[in-house]
Amino acid sequence: MKKVELLAPAGSLEKLKVAIDFGADAVYVGGPRLNLRAFADNFDFDEMKEGIKYAHDRGAKVYLVLNAIPRNFDMNGIEDYVKRCESLGFDGAIIADPGLISIVKKNTNMDIHLSTQANAMNYETARFWYDYGLKRIILARELKLKEVEEFVKKLPEDCEIEVFVHGAMCMAYSGRCLISNYMTSRDSNKGACSQACRYKYYLVEETRPNEYYPVFEDEDGTYIMNSKDLCMIEHIDDVIRSGVASVKIEGRMKSLFYLAMVVKMYREAIDTYYADPENFKVNPDWKRNLQKISHRRYSTGFFYGKSGEQSYESATYVREYDIIGIVKNYDKETKIATIEQRNRVFNGDKVEIIRPKTENFEVVLNDMKNDKGENIEKANHAQMIFTAHVETELKTNDFIIMKKNEISLG
Repeated sequence: MKKVELLAPAGSLEKLKVAIDFGADAVYVGGPRLNLRAFADNFDFDEMKEGIKYAHDRGAKVYLVLNAIPRNFDMNGIEDYVKRCESLGFDGAIIADPGLISIVKKNTNMDIHLSTQANAMNYETARFWYDYGLKRIILARELKLKEVEEFVKKLPEDCEIEVFVHGAMCMAYSGRCLISNYMTSRDSNKGACSQACRYKYYLVEETRPNEYYPVFEDEDGTYIMNSKDLCMIEHIDDVIRSGVASVKIEGRMKSLFYLAMVVKMYREAIDTYYADPENFKVNPDWKRNLQKISHRRYSTGFFYGKSGEQSYESATYVREYDIIGIVKNYDKETKIATIEQRNRVFNGDKVEIIRPKTENFEVVLNDMKNDKGENIEKANHAQMIFTAHVETELKTNDFIIMKKNEISLG
């Protein structure tokens, strides 16, 4: 049985390394042009080269994202751009626009993956693109799992199918939306979405222009265009059995903490399934740990029908934990950890450690000192380097997190 690929977002070189370290089989990255995350820390050519080498040295793949919908002026120099990207060693390119697909096909030998932005909703559409030479079809997110299974059965065996299993959803068909353009002049199809669908709206009757009527759903108001986040961790066995080649995590603009935790949990879930498919059981810790990251309320999206595909409750994020720091070094003899701060932490705080292939565990940070060796009561400067005495051995790049209501306020 060929193992399903775990595909993770990489919005920066640091995130690429974290995703691979925590178990991703492949990552997708945006370069300087034509990707749908205009405000991510997109890669320059040197970073792409370094990231690809880091991934390939560890047996992972890197896909280039070219999924924006370009205008005429975006096409200037695009042939040279894709040729240069190919020379770096990308394992494939994710594209939605037929014109871009044609250019990449004519000017490179890169594998082409059809982006979800292309809205592949039926197997004949998928077959069209396969016949044109595309290797993988990333399906529209609006499909039921039974429909996904039908794609796999109807298409040639070497036509790979990819689906999203975790992350933010969109109220428009697979992201094809103009609300942001209209409300804020920020083009969602060029990577600049303002998420205007999540604003709080009121009705106004034309003869009473100054009277605003909320559309009540409950005491918190209504958010009729707010999608819940997708989370298939408790149903990963169903997704794998559908026959897809790759399962994808959304979130190139999400935090390092989000990335590390989500990749780790899905890595564990996938490996657990393949270890004994017949007796696979969901570990409740997987979902509990995914509750710790910043997220909107979870659902199974469209996979099992219409229920749960949208949220009508709130536009706010649930955020129970913060990342406190990242371990840079640990001295086994002195039991001193060197830590790069990411959020405020106090001397004596109990924190949780996240590490690949290891169950999360708690430690206490004692005898904290700044980089001058002076005793400190708190680390409260962004990305400051400090040390702490920690009895349990830590490792470089361990993530340190802490429950928000346990973080000291003094």
